[in-house]
Amino acid sequence: MKILTRLIATLATSVAITGAASAQETIKIALVHGLSGSSFEAFSKQAQTGFELGLEYATEGTNEIDGRPIEVIIKDTQFKPDVARAVLAEAYGDDEVLLAVGATSSGVTKAMLPIAEEYEKILIVEPAVADSLTGPDSNRYVFKTSRNSSMDMQAQALALKPDENLFVATLAEDYAFGRDGITAFKAALEGSGATVVAEEYTPQGNADFTAATERMFNALKDKEGRKVILVYIAGGGDAPGKIQALDPDRYGIEISMGGHILPVLPTYKRFPGLEGAVYYYYEAYDNPVNNWLVDEHQKRFNSPPDFFTAGGMAAALAVVKTLKTAESFETEDLITAMEGMSWDTPKGTMTFRPEDHQALQSMVHFKIRVDENVDWAIPDLVRIIEADEMDIPIGRDNSK
Repeated sequence: MKILTRLIATLATSVAITGAASAQETIKIALVHGLSGSSFEAFSKQAQTGFELGLEYATEGTNEIDGRPIEVIIKDTQFKPDVARAVLAEAYGDDEVLLAVGATSSGVTKAMLPIAEEYEKILIVEPAVADSLTGPDSNRYVFKTSRNSSMDMQAQALALKPDENLFVATLAEDYAFGRDGITAFKAALEGSGATVVAEEYTPQGNADFTAATERMFNALKDKEGRKVILVYIAGGGDAPGKIQALDPDRYGIEISMGGHILPVLPTYKRFPGLEGAVYYYYEAYDNPVNNWLVDEHQKRFNSPPDFFTAGGMAAALAVVKTLKTAESFETEDLITAMEGMSWDTPKGTMTFRPEDHQALQSMVHFKIRVDENVDWAIPDLVRIIEADEMDIPIGRDNSK
């Protein structure tokens, strides 16, 4: 009788373990980004497309890891910090996702960082940019595949070839993305001899840049040397076009800016010869991952991939490599696998820096060319700016 009792108990335990394993079969990942409430929705949609393509590429079309299917749960932040915190908590808690990826706006993403720490689960930041997302207010559960403001601005500074004859006025939006970017730009110019003579910050969504432009003109017009207005605005409003309409040429002032998504590049036709830096342009990289992405995107959507598409793919590739190489799916083992991890992306190799979990990566120095047979201005490759050419400040030191 005792033998029978032990056998029944053993069988019951076996069934319980099997049931627990079955409950864990699906790998749940939350994609948390803004899908309503902002013009930045286009960025989110590109990132989602890229993430889905990245999962397909990394799993060779199976959408599985070691036989376990991947389920992507979409959460809309509505571009509101309080909503972002709530839906991320819902994903970690109620949905029991293994990890989350997001979000689009730097300000909204910053509000999500404490939720990752509270639930002790991974948050991969993509595509938000601000340096502060891996800064002192971040935490060890946050990893960032997107570039940061320092990369934008160090690459932009290299594209401007700064020296003591360069004078710059800057125009940026008054929130984390804009302010972090200009801080990074000034840091990138240190030691070059170049001078920032004015900084202008405008509210998000602003469309009237007249007063700010006149102040920048006044700060630059009497300088002897190369005079540049650097525009660092992610949203709408057409600041470059409105500055140009006020005739900066009369003072010998030129406009510089980073690249943008394809729907915005037609407006760059007004600036032939403009040089700057950009995260990604589909013709700039020649490697197996990017070639697959360009070919597949063209086949499926009748258009080339944009730079947030490449970013979403990079995030998915990081997720899959992490899950394939970690000793287990426990958060601490995921962190161990990710710190210092390198992986292939459409931009070449990226590496998570152990100290602050920022993905180190290359940037593109471009020069605008206008071809009347192409709908947008073409950011021709001048050269790839490699990660080791940029001295990216460490944000939060997670090793301490």
